[in-house]
Parts: sequence; C-alpha cells; structure tokens
Amino acid sequence: MPRGLRRRGRRHKEEQSSVPEEPQSHDGTEESFLQSTHDQAHISGPSWIIPAASQNNDEGINPEAPFGFVDAEVKAYFRTVDTQIRDWQETPMEVEGEGENADGDLNDERRLFFVAALTEMQGKEKQLATDPDCSIILERMAYSMDDFVRRVFMDSMAGSYDILVRHRFGSHVCQTFLTLARETIQREAKGIYPQLSDSKDKGELRTMTQLVHDICEELLPTLSALIMDPFGSHVIRSLLVLLCPSLTNQDTTHVALVRSKKSAAWKAKQGSMKSVFDKDKGKGPSDSLHTPPEFHEMAKQFIKTLLTELDENEVRAMAANKVASPSLQMLLEAEADHDLSGEPGSLMDRVTVGVISSCMDGQPLSEPSDYLNTLLRDTTSSHLLETIFARSPRNAFDVLWSLYLEYKLPRLAVHPIANFVVAKALERANEARLSGACQELKGTWPKIIASSRSGVLKAVIDRAAKLQVLGDEVVEAAFSAFGLEGKVHRHNLVSCALVLLSFEATQTDKLKSQGRKHEKSKHHSHPLEPQLPGSLLLQSLLQLPDPHFQVVTDSISSLSMEERIHLAQHSISSRVYDALLNSPSVPSKSKRAFVMSFIGHYHQLADDRFGSRVADRCWDFADTFLKEKIARSLIPHQQFLAGSFYGKFFNRNLNLYLLQRRPDEWRNLQTEKRKKLDDATPKFSSSPIPKESAVPHRPSDTEPTPPQPKKKRKRQEDEIDALFNASLGKKVKKKGALANESSVSDKEMSSARGPGAGDEDLQNVLSAIKLAPRGEKTKGKRPKGS
Repeated sequence: MPRGLRRRGRRHKEEQSSVPEEPQSHDGTEESFLQSTHDQAHISGPSWIIPAASQNNDEGINPEAPFGFVDAEVKAYFRTVDTQIRDWQETPMEVEGEGENADGDLNDERRLFFVAALTEMQGKEKQLATDPDCSIILERMAYSMDDFVRRVFMDSMAGSYDILVRHRFGSHVCQTFLTLARETIQREAKGIYPQLSDSKDKGELRTMTQLVHDICEELLPTLSALIMDPFGSHVIRSLLVLLCPSLTNQDTTHVALVRSKKSAAWKAKQGSMKSVFDKDKGKGPSDSLHTPPEFHEMAKQFIKTLLTELDENEVRAMAANKVASPSLQMLLEAEADHDLSGEPGSLMDRVTVGVISSCMDGQPLSEPSDYLNTLLRDTTSSHLLETIFARSPRNAFDVLWSLYLEYKLPRLAVHPIANFVVAKALERANEARLSGACQELKGTWPKIIASSRSGVLKAVIDRAAKLQVLGDEVVEAAFSAFGLEGKVHRHNLVSCALVLLSFEATQTDKLKSQGRKHEKSKHHSHPLEPQLPGSLLLQSLLQLPDPHFQVVTDSISSLSMEERIHLAQHSISSRVYDALLNSPSVPSKSKRAFVMSFIGHYHQLADDRFGSRVADRCWDFADTFLKEKIARSLIPHQQFLAGSFYGKFFNRNLNLYLLQRRPDEWRNLQTEKRKKLDDATPKFSSSPIPKESAVPHRPSDTEPTPPQPKKKRKRQEDEIDALFNASLGKKVKKKGALANESSVSDKEMSSARGPGAGDEDLQNVLSAIKLAPRGEKTKGKRPKGS
C-alpha cells in the first residue's frame, strides 16, 4: 500500500492530488449510483454500505426546511422582536405609562414596532413557520395580531398546509392560529369585520370562516394519514374543536387531548402568551359560541372521509395507537353530536364491533368481543372505551353494560386501568343498574380503598346524588369501605376518608407516630396527610340529599377544635369545608352551626394561607347578626390579626373600629354588602339568607344601655359669638369632638353625620367652652386635649 494512504489525519497537497476526485454529478439512475459507489469502495468503504438518500432529493426539498432557510440577519432581527414582546407582556402598561394619554402613546409606539415586524415578515411566512427559532416567535406575535393580520397570515400559507401540518415546528404555528381563529369567527358571526382599504392591486381577502373551510378542504384528501402523523394529528384535533365547539364544553379532558403533555409543558416554559395592546386586555371567548352552518357540514365530511378511506380493522387499530387514539375519541364525540352514532357502519359501530348494527336489527349480541375486553386493560385504548360508554346510544349502552361490566364489577373495580372505565360507565347508570352495582360490589368496597381505587366509589356516590336515590345504600357502602360498619366508630368517617385508609390502619399509624419524635410544624403536625381522592369522596357525600349528608357534618362536629383548624389550614382538606358551605343539599341551619363552631377561634383560623380563605367563606355566608357575633369575638385579638401576614386581610373585612364606634352604621354597611354579594352571586345554592339579617339589632336585657346625654340650653347668638365661631372654624370642632367623645353615644354619632347635624354639635361645643369657668383657662398656655 502506498505510504501516503497509510497516514492518518489531514493530507498534504501532494497527497490530495494523488487521490482521484469524486464525480460532481450523476445521471440520476440507480445503476450509475451503484457503479460510482463501487468505484470509490477503497475510499468510502465496502460496496454494501450505501448512504441513505433523502426522499426529496430528486425534488431538491429539505424536509427540515421545505420552504428554505431563514437568513441569519432576519433571524437575528426577529430575536430582538421576541425580546421586546416578552418585556411588554411581562410589564403591565399601567407601570410603563404616566399621565392621561400614556396608554394611547404606548399603544401607538407598540403598534409602529409591530407594523415594522409584520412588514419584515411579509413573503417569509412559510420559512419563519418552519424555523426552529422563529416558529415560537410567530406564535407569540399571533396573540397581538388583529383579525385582519391573522387572516392575511393564514391566507399567505394557503396551498401549503399539507406540508406545514406535518412539520415539527410549522404544525404548532398552524395550531396556534387555528386556536385564535375561534375569537375571529365569533366576531364575524356577529357582523364585526375590520375596515379594509379599497385597493385594486390586491385580490379579495377571505374571511376567517372561509379560510378555515378551505384549510379543511385542503387537508381532506390526506386526513387518514394526518391522524396517524405525530405532528399533524394535533392540528386535526384543533380543527375538530373549531368545527365542533361542544367538544370543549362537555368535558375538560378534551382540552388536554388537543396538545400532548410534553407539548403543553414545553409551551408553558415559553412564558406569557397574551396581547401587548391595551385594548385587548381582558378579551376572551364569549360564553355563547356560534358555529357557522358550513362547519357542521365539514365535520360530517371529516367523518365520512375517514369511513371511506379506512376499513373496520384499520379503525379499530387506531384505538391502541398513542397518536391516533385521541383523534379517534374526538371524532366519536363529533359523531355523537351530529346524531350519526346510531347508524349502522358508523365509527361507533366499528369500534364496538357491530353493537350498533345488532341493536338496529333487533338481535343484540350475546357474546362479548375479545377486542373490547382488550381495550378494558390497555393504558392507551381504555380512554377510547370511556368515550364509547359515555357517548354511545342508550340501547347500545345497555348492551355494552350487560356484555362487559355486569357480574364482572368486583374484578374490574380493583383493576389499575379498568376501574376508570367502570367509573365512567357508572355516570350513565339508571337506578336499577346502580342498585345492582351496589349489591355486586358489597364485599369489594374494602378492597377498593386498600388498593387506592376510590374512583368507583366516588362515581356511585355522584350518580346517587344526581338521581336523588339509594342514599342508604351509598352511605353503607362508604362506611363499609373504611371498616366502619358499627355505629360506635362512624364519627371517624372524615378522619379515615381524608387519608384514604381503613379505621384499623388509621389507628395503627397513629400509634406508630406517637412513638416517634416529629418536628413541630403548623402544617405537618398531624401524622396522617390528607389525600385528594379522600377529599373528593367527602365532597361527593355532602351532595347527597337530607339526611344522608349528615354523616359528614356529624363527623366534622365530633372532631376537636384543634383537628378542625388543622383540616381548615390544609390545601386538600379545606375543600371539604368549601363544599359544605356551597352544597345545595346542606340546609342553612347546618351551615350556620358550622360557622358558629369557630367563634372564639377565628384568629387562629385566619392566621394561615388556606385557613384565612375558609374564614372568608364563613364570613361571606354569615348574615349581619352572625357577622356581629364573629366580629365582637375578635375584638380582643385585633392586634394579633393586624400583625398576621394572612390575618390582616381578614381583619380588613371586619372593620372593628367602626363596629366599636358606630354599631348601627356598621350593621347597615354589612347589610348593603350582603345584598350586593347576593345580586352578583348566581343562585346555585338553595340555602336562603336567614331572616335575622333583615331584623334590626335589638340589645338584650343584659346588654348595658348607653347613657343619654343631657340637653344643653341654647343661648341666643350675638355678634361676638359669630365672630368667635368664624375665627375657630374646624379646629374647634375637632377639639370639642375629642373632648366629648366619651359622653356621646354611638347612635348620636351616627346621626350627627347627616346634613346639618355638624352645625348643631358645633354650637353645643362652643357654648360649653364659653360657659366654662375662667379659672380652668391659663393665659399663654395651650389648653389640655388640643
């Protein structure tokens, strides 16, 4: 072998000239490519190693940048734009501006900066959308664009959406603009359009409704491939939410289906996404959503296209696919909204293996399918089965319950995955099926709590509360789950349910914790930490009709005051108190007893982050008479509340100074606040305001009556008195008011605030000063009390 080829590292010029140069071009055929590779085997390696060629090499398209790369200077400019927008989004406009026209000047300044960025963007929209650095900048700018600019941007990418939605970065840009298009479509439905300049050089700009419709038309031919694409699938979900707004209104879980957890976490790290202009502050989607008629037809077209392009096995295979399963769930929801699920051959019929068709023929299936039994225990496809039980027609639901759930609940309720499907199915169970489920699970409740599968028990309680039936059976199920069958220990329901342990396990943990030395902490003094599922169970029990909710209220009453305050000062267990005060099933008498139980301890309750919130809720519920009791009990602890970091906010609502000085005015103020609160609060609670709030306060027999001041004799005013009054003015009034503060009753002080009352008090004070003995005044010295 020549010496030059044995050397390693960089070659010299003489050695490089001895190596034959690679050919610069090929004829494009496979034979020439293989031949050239074989000729260079001594340089590039063995003949069987062939470099992978790009799929789009023939077309000259780079899959990472299908529309070309962004220039370095343009990218640097948009980085400065991103930095400026971040500063504006994090800094409120009120902090930046000063003066009357500050907001308008700042808006004009930001608008000029934004127009310059949009001008630089013109013609480079596709390159910026597929760039790894500039794509997120476009998403941030989208929130500050008005309707016209958004329409221009989306129109500029028309014809390329099939490539953009498959791109790693371009798909997220498309998704953001489709999400923001919802606001524009709602304004267009109300006839609100931006003013456009009459220019004959440019064509007519399509409305956002037309743009979304055309995007759907562009993506329809490749719909089945996009649903399976890891980047295009979430764009299809955003389109489905836009075509069927009811998907986001029915269940909050569908909102999470639009973006994956990884994508949502990454976008959360990008900071605030909001408009930088003052006029867009507080603008959000309206409650009443209007869907154009063409959107309904397009949603049906999506379903029909999928049914045409995919057969039954391909549709069923999507259930286990992590990418396609969420899209299939939303398509089943859209199909149910358009009343297409009950038709033979529908998506619902295919994923249920012919249950819909058999019900239409009058011959329901008698044997379960292995496919659906597999969905019960699969992590990904079990979500699809939840949608099937929730949205299938009623006759199909009865068949599915009989085939896959009935007589199998004890085994499925403790399964780590299948228990979620059972809980979702119980939400649609009628009284007969709910009663059968309670009987079937009678001996399984302790196992459910032991395995931490409390979702089934909560679903049974929620369904019984909604139907207002089977209260005794549900309460017995709750007691049986925590090992409280006997009536002796039933008052421990709250203590056991919060930690989600049986009574025996709770007592064992308490004994173990007593033998250890724990660090003294206000939030972790209790050895057992409350759990969120246990708190949700108690909140569901509080929704049961009277008298079944009393199992929770009686258990709370049996706790010591220290334990009650500890529960109120925990982030999880404090929600039980919120549910007690908000539940329409709990009468006002029980709520009032709960609020009064904390009298004398409200200063301890309010000295905490979560306890102060519970104290505020108790204060909002109380009527004027009960508020006065609470406030008077806190007068000795006024300084403690004022010095507490959290208690000072609760102390502001009390207004104890006004209560001590002018009680009648304080009561009138609390009554007015209560009326405003009742007018602003929706009428969801059935607990009426107690009648005591409308009755004026009447002092009891033991309450001392304030002494009535004696009427002073009025003297006839002369010229000297008038001159004396004019020279003193407000200073004499302040001096006299302070001197006579202890002798004037609270009632007279509140009445003195009326029109003309101040002049009469001033005359009385001046008369008292003139009638005082001359020996009390010292010449040349300042009077006492001034």
